[in-house]
Amino acid sequence: MAKKRFSWLTLVVILVYTFLYIPILVLVVYAFNASRANIRFEGIVNQGPCGPFYWFCVLGRNRDALHAAENTLLIATVSTLVATVLGTMTALALQRYRFRGKTVSQASLYIPVVIPEIVMGIGILVLFTAMFRFLNDALGLQGDQRLAMGLPTVIVSHIAFSIPFVALVVQARLQGFNPSIEEAARDLGATGWTTFWRITLPNIFPGVLAGALLAFTLSLDDFVITFFTTGPGATTLPLYIYGLLRRTITPEINALSTVWLLIVLLALLLTQRLQRQSA
Repeated sequence: MAKKRFSWLTLVVILVYTFLYIPILVLVVYAFNASRANIRFEGIVNQGPCGPFYWFCVLGRNRDALHAAENTLLIATVSTLVATVLGTMTALALQRYRFRGKTVSQASLYIPVVIPEIVMGIGILVLFTAMFRFLNDALGLQGDQRLAMGLPTVIVSHIAFSIPFVALVVQARLQGFNPSIEEAARDLGATGWTTFWRITLPNIFPGVLAGALLAFTLSLDDFVITFFTTGPGATTLPLYIYGLLRRTITPEINALSTVWLLIVLLALLLTQRLQRQSA
């Protein structure tokens, strides 16, 4: 009976992984497609000095795609660093201290997680527009508030929706943390900062790292909020790929997606290595 149950579980796992990764495999294979239409696979491309990596060479000469990739990595890196620090501080405050409005603060963390992204995107757009209009009126300037949008507004927006994810993950890690270890460190003469850096942070580091990775991946593939808060010169890869979908789709899109997939995979491997070292 146990052997039969194990066989069914194995079959279910195989089907789930097949459903998840077959589209990714097809995406990678079509990056080497000889057809420019990218509708059907017509064999491995072999053009110019790049040979089967022809579309990757075409991608390397595409300055717009490279600029969008730079913007995406910059936004994801900065927003992840800031959101990880603020989210960790928020989790520590909510887990350890009693203050007025704690219940409301705890519940408000779930709002950016559960509401549709388009609602949050419109809200952030209205906030930025009102803020820029106020500054224009105060300084006596004239101009379109939409033109003031750019990398700073996108980064702030990504920080705003990433903080709750980091805080909730770190707070879950803090549930199993024994505060008596910190009390023992203070009894031995350690200061508050020393206790945090030597005791608290190493113990909750897997949760902090998991929250940072979640924030990084959410920032990389975000489209809706970025669409509402971006401006000239701040195009990200999701927006760039969406723009290409309105025109002829070539295997260059598959090559771009393959490179992006490798970047995310390397980030995951690095994170797992750091988690093992922490453990």
